[in-house]
Amino acid sequence: MMTSRNKGLKVFTLALLFIITITSFLLNYTNNVVSTSWDPKQMAYQFSEQVKKLLKYARQPCSCDTCILEEGSAWFEERFNSTMQPFLTNQNAFLPQETYRWWLKLQGERSPKTMNETVQELFRLIPGNWDHFLGRNSSRCRRCAVIGNSGNLRQSQYGEEIDAHDLVFRMNKAPTRGFESDVGSKTTHHFVYPESYQELRETVSMILIPFKILDLRWIISALTDGTIDHTYIPVPRKIKVNKDKIMVYHPSFMKYVYDNWLQHHGRYPSTGFLSIIFALHLCDKVDLYGFGADSKGNWHHYWENNPSAGAFRQTGVHDGDFEANVTQTLASVAKIRFFKGR
Repeated sequence: MMTSRNKGLKVFTLALLFIITITSFLLNYTNNVVSTSWDPKQMAYQFSEQVKKLLKYARQPCSCDTCILEEGSAWFEERFNSTMQPFLTNQNAFLPQETYRWWLKLQGERSPKTMNETVQELFRLIPGNWDHFLGRNSSRCRRCAVIGNSGNLRQSQYGEEIDAHDLVFRMNKAPTRGFESDVGSKTTHHFVYPESYQELRETVSMILIPFKILDLRWIISALTDGTIDHTYIPVPRKIKVNKDKIMVYHPSFMKYVYDNWLQHHGRYPSTGFLSIIFALHLCDKVDLYGFGADSKGNWHHYWENNPSAGAFRQTGVHDGDFEANVTQTLASVAKIRFFKGR
């Protein structure tokens, strides 16, 4: 909610811009008149153009040079739903039945515990509200970097550029140590699921992407008694993470990504694609690094020596080609910038 101080500042700014607009208009019009009387119609036209520019500025959704929420792309507006909340909280934990059934089928969990019981336990341990993190402000420019794990980051020298962003999102087992010149060293948020967890610094927010109720149970266990050490593969029994910085990706938001953005291609979205759409909802400007194949067409991780590893497009779970096409389209309509290596 905007404070009275912010409202006053915005009114003052608009008033100042209006005065500048009128002054600029009069000066420009006077300079353009050549020894004739002023033409009222021409004056009215030029003044209306100046006012249109002023109103456009006043409607800017952020203070960046370009903003994600600026109008102009019917393709984007058809897919983007600003009412969708990316975080699971204690206020929005109810899942519509259709969403709940879809989510439970993602990894075929048998005899899961109830969602309500699990969520109540979970939010006794971690923060249950992130509304303060979601608000947008016309005076804000939140620049975010989403870092994929592609081998095209090698020898890219993007590190310093990546670290200059306000928020830096990384995912799964991506390391930074030893690769700082190419991938940077800054991480503000790290997307994981139990099977992809790695130890995080105290300052890093962990964003859990739950593909099943067991993933939520794992967080509870890993912060308390450590009874869960296996899902479909071994997982860490205990984790060292700042529990006040644990966030949970909303299953309804996951289905929104699948329905609106992927149009049901693949079984469910990849972690990388979930991270991209998440960033569109939190940030004013989004830059992507480390997505797609390397310059030789190989799909692999930047820390691997085997260029044919990480056969992402062959899993049968995610539609890598369709996700890549959507990402390219986002770049073509200027909603993201896409850096593919050097």
